Amino acid sequence: MRNPRPVWDTHLRELQSAVERLGPALRVADGWGITLADVLTGGGRLLAAGNGGSAAQAQHLTAELVGRYRHDRAPFSAICLTAETSSLTAIANDYPAEELYARQVEAHGRPGDVLVLLSTSGSSSNVLEAARRGAALGLKVWAFTGPRPNPLAALADQALVVDAPQTATVQELHLVGLHVLCGSFDRALGVDGSRAADRSLTETERSA
Repeated sequence: MRNPRPVWDTHLRELQSAVERLGPALRVADGWGITLADVLTGGGRLLAAGNGGSAAQAQHLTAELVGRYRHDRAPFSAICLTAETSSLTAIANDYPAEELYARQVEAHGRPGDVLVLLSTSGSSSNVLEAARRGAALGLKVWAFTGPRPNPLAALADQALVVDAPQTATVQELHLVGLHVLCGSFDRALGVDGSRAADRSLTETERSA
């Protein structure tokens, strides 16, 4: 009996196929980083939420902003709603499941803030209600989702859509998009070394 194709081989083939279609999503992430720099340096805040693996990625995003991505810089206000365990359990105990994130958005969000919601299916009811509540309160709603059409992409102001059939592939490429967003954010702040490199090049040209 022949050995079946290794799991890693199938996994990488699916990932490579999705990466080849990722360009539009990464352009969205790049633009988000620039916009987010304006929002956070202006005193705004980022809120993030998701379920399961997307919850972990929401926390990853806020950690990069409160801490740092690649280069040292000031910390910025970013709250992961999925990590507020006491709030989550209190809300789940006293309110419908759809309120899990929406109530926190109402508590913490202000007009002009950014709400980032991650859902591979784009159909999680608690994430959809958070998107509706955020929009009603004047937040910018950004969504990381799997393939269109899906309800979350339709509700969001902008969506980073990964065109892949497998949840694992979507999550892996959401992480790529998240890192591009962070890199673009740092570049917009001038803390990624690009401006220093530009200055060095100009000085070299002047002395030539």
